[in-house]
Amino acid sequence: MTKLWQVGISCFVLLLAGVFALGVSGLPADAGYAGISSRFVPILVAIFLGVVGVLLLWQSLTGGFRNFVDEVASLPADVVGVIWVSAGVLLMALLVTQIGFVLSAAVLFVCTARGFGSRAVLRDLLIGIVLVLPVYWLFGQVLAVSLPKLFNQWL
Repeated sequence: MTKLWQVGISCFVLLLAGVFALGVSGLPADAGYAGISSRFVPILVAIFLGVVGVLLLWQSLTGGFRNFVDEVASLPADVVGVIWVSAGVLLMALLVTQIGFVLSAAVLFVCTARGFGSRAVLRDLLIGIVLVLPVYWLFGQVLAVSLPKLFNQWL
């Protein structure tokens, strides 16, 4: 029995794959320091989403998602958690050019942790900074991708 909402989810994932694939065309094809183009990861994400979307569509058309219990769909959504995580994503987008990549990503981490129930803001901020610093180094040194300054103009 085909469930329309499952087909809709599958099509949405395929649409996301298409958006990523379309977005790749606007990225420069120049290879960075490590010989990897800035298109590499978005292409991998587009391929992954495309494969997942096709598999989900196949499952939704041949009896429904496997190992899915319908009772899960009736559980109440954690709206407050979704708001915290969404706010973190928006804050990072707004703050990345103002306070730099590391601090804005740490703010995203704090908001995401809060969305999952954590109330230890300072601890989460420190954990976020510790997790983001290697990512910043990887992009800057290994992939030669320029991110906004570490702590804006300070470093």
